[in-house]
Amino acid sequence: MSEIITPVVTVFNEDEKLDFEGNRQVIDFLIKNGVDGILVLGSAGEFPNLSLKEKLNYFKFYQEYVADRVKLFAGTGCISYEDTLTLSNAVLKMGYNAAVVIEPYYYAMDQSKIFDFYDRLAGEVTGNIMIYNFPARSGISVEPQTVCKLLEKHSNIVGFKDSVEVPSHTNLIFRNIDVSKFSVYSGFDDQFLMNISNHGKGCIGALSNIVPDIWSNLIKASNAQNYLRTMYLTGLIERLMPLYNLDSNPSLLLKKLMAHRGVPIQAADVFPFNKIDSKILRQAEKILDDVLNDFYQSKTEE
Repeated sequence: MSEIITPVVTVFNEDEKLDFEGNRQVIDFLIKNGVDGILVLGSAGEFPNLSLKEKLNYFKFYQEYVADRVKLFAGTGCISYEDTLTLSNAVLKMGYNAAVVIEPYYYAMDQSKIFDFYDRLAGEVTGNIMIYNFPARSGISVEPQTVCKLLEKHSNIVGFKDSVEVPSHTNLIFRNIDVSKFSVYSGFDDQFLMNISNHGKGCIGALSNIVPDIWSNLIKASNAQNYLRTMYLTGLIERLMPLYNLDSNPSLLLKKLMAHRGVPIQAADVFPFNKIDSKILRQAEKILDDVLNDFYQSKTEE
């Protein structure tokens, strides 16, 4: 069965501090509209803007407020190995389903170092981890052969989020692993169909922040093997994909669009990502409104 996991945005106030009430509103919006799980402090969650202590407090806040209503995953990758290990063990002790870990970024890595990193981490954490492959941000892609070597040694490496522009990389992952024991998620919303056609787990896609209702309907349709509805809803998601390219960091735009939908949050962000051109915002709102109008109309015709 496929699922949608939301790599959730992080709500800040005008002082660039965590807005816990605003984040509660986001959690309620996502759960009410049917997402299967939430990834806290993934890329859309702007994890570099928080200190280690702030991350630990924020993970605890999420675990307590969600209270097992949906699955919870935690983005724990840091430049420092020790920080990654500390966060990973902390969230697993809290009860998170898995720690989602990108390899150390900024400094260049090769496949040997990537293997060593995940090999040691898997041996020192107290539960499940998922590999987060995002070469546009980390600088290098985790190759299928590296994944296979890691799976041969570690049963607690349970999943893979593949955020790649060319889905042939994900296809090679599928060709080399046993999907009954390893969950593969597409990291980009428009690769969902490729994922489930290979018996993947679904998507960890940031558009589900703004359209959790469309995404949850898509998951229900695909799991029910409703081909026509699945294709129609996939088309709606495809029409939203240009939103990712309207701003260099789409996190603020996503929050603005959630506020546009009526989620009562301060759509603020941390410098230098705290401003957005009004023309871009209007363009984004038009894209979203057109898609939502068609979605609502399609529901009345069901």
